[in-house]
Amino acid sequence: MALASGPAWRALAGSGRLGLGGCGAPKRGAYEWGVRSTRKPEPRPLDRVYEIPGLEPITYEGKMHFVPGLARPIFPPWDRGWKDPRYHRTAPIPEQPLYKEQPCYIFHRRCRLLEGMKQALWLTKTKLIEGLPKKVLSLVDDPRNHIENQEERVLNIISHARLWHSPEDIPKRETYCPVIVNSLIQLCKSQIFKHPSLARRMSAQNYSLATTWNRESLLLQVRGSNGTILSTKDPLPTIASREEVEATKSHVLETFYPISPIIDLQECHVYDVKDDTGFREDYPYPHLHTLYFLENANLRPHRFPPEQLRAKMLLFAFGNALARARLLYGNATKVLEQPIVVQSVGTDGRVFQFLVLQLNTTDLASIPVVGNCPYVYSPTSFSALVALLHHSHIAALWLSLNLPEDKSVSTAVSHVIPSCDPVPATLGAQLMSSLLSVQWQ
Repeated sequence: MALASGPAWRALAGSGRLGLGGCGAPKRGAYEWGVRSTRKPEPRPLDRVYEIPGLEPITYEGKMHFVPGLARPIFPPWDRGWKDPRYHRTAPIPEQPLYKEQPCYIFHRRCRLLEGMKQALWLTKTKLIEGLPKKVLSLVDDPRNHIENQEERVLNIISHARLWHSPEDIPKRETYCPVIVNSLIQLCKSQIFKHPSLARRMSAQNYSLATTWNRESLLLQVRGSNGTILSTKDPLPTIASREEVEATKSHVLETFYPISPIIDLQECHVYDVKDDTGFREDYPYPHLHTLYFLENANLRPHRFPPEQLRAKMLLFAFGNALARARLLYGNATKVLEQPIVVQSVGTDGRVFQFLVLQLNTTDLASIPVVGNCPYVYSPTSFSALVALLHHSHIAALWLSLNLPEDKSVSTAVSHVIPSCDPVPATLGAQLMSSLLSVQWQ
């Protein structure tokens, strides 16, 4: 390899000093090459105006232009004469018209109660009864309320939601969960020829609820939308006898000290104390029937666990019943002559939760007063769900909550959850093929 001569060596050395990579290009900074930085420019420093008592600062306000050495004038806010939503400025909280010194603790659709049902029972002053009333279970066992080929039709509903409705291999929960619920509701509507009173009902979505009550020294409120509500022209009959209602006087609610009962509620000082059912007074379907709760979030952290879902069902059922009771009987706290009954169905596409609430009193601040009675039925395991589907308990419970009540049935309380027998292999395989992907999501 030949060595470079003196002039050639000096040319190579000079090119390395001049440019990038020794190619003779001149060195330039990043801004000289047109490359812009991603850093935002620093904000302009605020003008320091010294306020000296007895002295007025000399500004360039009268000059109408900037003058070095003079202070910058402070101009009042410009009033456009009309409200521009792009530049809306909210007034400070203490200056808002609905501001109140006493805080209000609000429960909305995304609140998760840490203690679940125990906390919800304390907030609503209710006595929990496991299982559903015999009045509802008797409708389940009555063959006259069964649908022809009920098991097959329920299985087709599940297969339609999990296999046929969506072209995806594993449909998302937000897709198949509403399909299952809407198909079951449609299955109930198909029995109008047997129960004409089904035509006296109406469902509504995305309605807004607001109701407020006092629990001891706390002001509580349920506010917001919970999903779908089924209303009717005729109120539901009572499910608890007078003896069972009187027995709630001696019931002691379970405490969860040192946890505060309002730990998960939103504290707010700007609120309106009102009772609003979400419908006008002349609505032709004024009475509550069933609330439907869908936990259809795809990600598990975004879904309510079963315990929190039951607490949410109880609070919204209580809020709807309380708002309706005050609309009928006024704001005076008292024991209701005709209790208000509300039903709730909650599901995440895998587990169905059933709740029936009887509101007996609107006096939640006093201690020696009767309480309210919620009945909860909650199969929580996947195998129990498959067994219940085989015995049509889920379908029958759904139908019994949506079919007309038989006034001649007893109103005794059931404290036992129905047992789950083994599932035949053929039917179990069919159910597993349609529900297997739900188990692992």
